Amino acid sequence: MYQYILAIHIIFVVCWMAGLFYMVRLFIYHTEAQEKPEPARTILSEQFEIMERKLWWIITTPSMYLVLAAGITMLCLVPAWLQMPWMHIKLTFVAGLIAYHFICQHKMNQMRKGIYKWTSTQLRLWNELATLILFAIVFLVVLKNSLNWIFGVVGIIAFSIVLMMAVKIYKRFREK
Repeated sequence: MYQYILAIHIIFVVCWMAGLFYMVRLFIYHTEAQEKPEPARTILSEQFEIMERKLWWIITTPSMYLVLAAGITMLCLVPAWLQMPWMHIKLTFVAGLIAYHFICQHKMNQMRKGIYKWTSTQLRLWNELATLILFAIVFLVVLKNSLNWIFGVVGIIAFSIVLMMAVKIYKRFREK
């Protein structure tokens, strides 16, 4: 039984993360569409709102709830994991990912109302945060060892620096 629930958990983690990654990409395009002249701005905005709403409510949010249901079920089946330090850290990152999810939902609702508070560059950096959280969770689950966790944190910090530099380089490239 546990293996089936684990499989469901992994499948819907992939779906949830794909939804989050694509949602923020849509936010970037939606924000950049505001720089277009009319009628393109209105046409693009309406299309992005439809795409965002469907992605969010048909794929991303249901996937998050299935991930949480499967995760809670696995913890009920193996409650000893709640005694392990790596699980506490993982659950902290999961809480961060849930917060990220609801911040994205708030951004979607703002954009639907015509409120664009973040630039496309800020949204690109925001998109990388989900990547970092995903890396942290996967390394924690796979390695579980505290010494490996320290190397993982150093790796994640290095990776985040590389990602931020890549975003800056891409911005310069786009502006040329």
